[in-house]
Amino acid sequence: MKLLQQISFTAFAILLVTTSFGQKPKADKKAHKEKIQAMKIGYITEKLDLSSKEAEAFWPIYNEFDAKMDEARKFMRKTHKKEESIDDMTNAEVERMIEDINNMRQKELDILKEYNIKFKAILPIKKVAKLHKAEHGFKRELLKKLRVKKGSHNDLNIPPPPPGGRH
Repeated sequence: MKLLQQISFTAFAILLVTTSFGQKPKADKKAHKEKIQAMKIGYITEKLDLSSKEAEAFWPIYNEFDAKMDEARKFMRKTHKKEESIDDMTNAEVERMIEDINNMRQKELDILKEYNIKFKAILPIKKVAKLHKAEHGFKRELLKKLRVKKGSHNDLNIPPPPPGGRH
């Protein structure tokens, strides 16, 4: 039964990937974000192999964590969108930009530390480690699918990653 659930989740994630990348850019960003979030949930669920009791305790805490990290990253993206070219900035502006980046990274680290404590309270330590690995793996898979879809290897003259090797 568990194998059937994993196969279903994987099939669902593949379906979401193919339909979500078929959308026009900027067309219904919310729906696109929700599809990616559903894929992420499926990916993490599969990698962590959560029991129903663990999942019940885990997902509300993870959703809080994810929202806080997303908020912190939005601030950073907003800050960088406003920035001019570094060459056009004064030394003081560059210094402030670097300090902002370091503060942002520290904020992300603080959130991670806070939620690691919460995750360890509800999950075995090995599943907490698998969570971090799964998050990283999901990002890599998503980026790989985006690169393939957009053909960025050809556009940027970047050779494709070696099969089965580290990227």
